[in-house]
Amino acid sequence: MSDLWWSLPLTVGVFFAARRLAAQVKLSLVNPLLVSMAVIIPLLLLINMPYARYFQGSAVLNNLLQPAVVALAVPLYEQLHQIRARWKSIIAICFIGSMTAMVSGTAIALWMGASPEIAATILPKSVTTPIAMAVSASLQGIPAISAICVLVAGVLGAVFGHMVLNLLHVRNKAARGLAIGNASHALGTARCAEIDFQEGAFSSLALVICGIITSLLAPFLYPLLLGLLH
Repeated sequence: MSDLWWSLPLTVGVFFAARRLAAQVKLSLVNPLLVSMAVIIPLLLLINMPYARYFQGSAVLNNLLQPAVVALAVPLYEQLHQIRARWKSIIAICFIGSMTAMVSGTAIALWMGASPEIAATILPKSVTTPIAMAVSASLQGIPAISAICVLVAGVLGAVFGHMVLNLLHVRNKAARGLAIGNASHALGTARCAEIDFQEGAFSSLALVICGIITSLLAPFLYPLLLGLLH
């Protein structure tokens, strides 16, 4: 790994530069994650560096993913009084959101002629990566591709989520946070936390609840959808 010492500082340096750019430009399209990908991916292609080798040098960042998700519980605790007052609505919203995400992705894949394996891979696209990969594997999907689907959903939500909510005149912070957390998991939640503390808290809550709902219902929902649509 001695020849990969540059991988970690490159990743961190590009990300912080992208954050600084995003703070100056203040456009949703200039998302730090999106900009970092736009810089690092062409660079790896230019030097013909396989992703697996690049990943070895910056694996520590991947190891920090789960502690980072746990850290999202801090703003969640801060909003505990509101969560207790609205828990029925929150559960209903997360249930509807999880079902919509699973059914829509799977149904569209099957209608477009995808194999059952690909449909199972797409089904958990709107939950955080570790849960999505586990659900995909349990349904005989392809966990690695599920991780990519999760990344795409997260980036789209982080970049366009608030733009769509503004166009729909959704102003309530709890509603905005729940919507983003439902659709775009940790990446969307990180964006919510940057914009507003309360939005970040409710997005964190949606991320957790939707992950649990998807884990519990996917094994029963997937065969039903497969029987109806395939």
